[in-house]
Amino acid sequence: MNGTRRDQSQLFGEREARLAALDRLPRSLWLGSLINSQGSLEPRLSVMQQWRDTLATGELPDPASACWPDRALSVGLHETFLQLELPGLCRDHRALVDAVLSSMLWHLDRIVDHVDRGDGADAAAARALAEFADDWRERRGMVDELVEVLGEAEALLENANWDRLRGLLASEGWQEILRIRRLIAALPGLPELLRRLGRAHPAEDAEESIAEGAWEDEPSTASRPRTRVTHVPEMPGETRGVCRSGRIARMLPSETMLLAHSRLRLVWHARHAERSLLTYEEDERIEQVADERILVSRPIRRPRPDRRMASGPMLICVDTSGSMRGGAEAVAKAVVLEAMRTAHAQRRACRVYAFGGQDEIVELELDRDLPGIERLVGFLTQRFGGGTDICGPLERVLARLSEERWQRADLLIASDGEFGATAATACAVARAKSELGLRVQGVLTGDRETIGMLELADDVFWVRDWRRYGGFDVDSPLATKNLTAAYFPGALRSATRGAAVGGEGTSQAATPAAKADGA
Repeated sequence: MNGTRRDQSQLFGEREARLAALDRLPRSLWLGSLINSQGSLEPRLSVMQQWRDTLATGELPDPASACWPDRALSVGLHETFLQLELPGLCRDHRALVDAVLSSMLWHLDRIVDHVDRGDGADAAAARALAEFADDWRERRGMVDELVEVLGEAEALLENANWDRLRGLLASEGWQEILRIRRLIAALPGLPELLRRLGRAHPAEDAEESIAEGAWEDEPSTASRPRTRVTHVPEMPGETRGVCRSGRIARMLPSETMLLAHSRLRLVWHARHAERSLLTYEEDERIEQVADERILVSRPIRRPRPDRRMASGPMLICVDTSGSMRGGAEAVAKAVVLEAMRTAHAQRRACRVYAFGGQDEIVELELDRDLPGIERLVGFLTQRFGGGTDICGPLERVLARLSEERWQRADLLIASDGEFGATAATACAVARAKSELGLRVQGVLTGDRETIGMLELADDVFWVRDWRRYGGFDVDSPLATKNLTAAYFPGALRSATRGAAVGGEGTSQAATPAAKADGA
């Protein structure tokens, strides 16, 4: 009895030994490797493992030493792989290697189908190789497009649904993404700006910090009221004398008497036509108070080089209000696309808040998978409209900072600056900056910095020629974006009082003591 069991064990062991190579192959290749019309089972399993290991290094097996398939097919496969540059595409991408080999097995298995339809053996093999080449020529184009837009596509190719991906890349939304990708090339400072966001690792370079530094006086300008008097002739006011004119309401009584005479009435009409009636001369003087710019000095803390933190999670608030239509909309979409490229390349978390009017907030997690790309395409193809409410997305961002995953995140606001945060929201952002180390970067797609942008952003990246991206070949009509800071120096809120600093308090708010208090 025991001998019988031992014989059966040896029998099954010999049969299972033929399939030992399957243990080194992924399940996605099992069916195509076991059931195939070309060659024998054991050589096929051995060669598949050899192909898989060699392709992962960016090389190809030698067709002269191949034991599967036959010599002609091995040479044809070798030439096809080189023509499509598949070895370089598969380097270090195991998932893509498995997809290529699975497709190769399927096309080789169809050779017998072509023979059944009347092709000779050589013609059937040539047809199978041609179909395999056409299939991967299309897929190679898809991969190239993904790499062009996203910078890398490894995460997408690991579990690629090629039919779903083919439909996505053929959509109008993807064509819009390609157009926006070309726009990024015209914004050279944007990738560097996004790279600096986050506080996960110390940056390689140093930045200017005001954590410590000496106060110095810097030349500046301020406004001073000045009264001037403007003379306005012929405006009802003070009577100055008598003059000749054609104004009936101001003529002297002696001229009125001419109208009562039957013949002298014609004289009156002649004088009126010639504007030579005797009239009272009146004029008015208006006093106006205007601001004039004067040179003053203001205290400023000189920065010192300091090591900063960079390359952490990114939280992005994108303005989708009606004022963003046109070139500003294109720049905002380019910011979102470049943020996803940066997040994919550096394995960073990225979350987008598209905001409009009150309660109009769309929250997107830009994942490195096909659903994440589809969400991005949906966002980039929508049209902008509605109002502007910055408080809603800022409240969500501040709540997100309490989660462990986002504690080291920085915030980027892409907008034309036509918004205003409430005093409570502005103070909450300032508190997050001081307590959590939050940094706020603004991307301005407008002609000037606004109070809403200045009181939230630590730094502003100005896209001056934003109109060009909407099809208008014009520059900004303003030479500088700093008009608000220059002409309204007292308009920003004091962080300590949560109110606007008045004109009389501007100089006080600019003093070192006020700055130390967080003004």
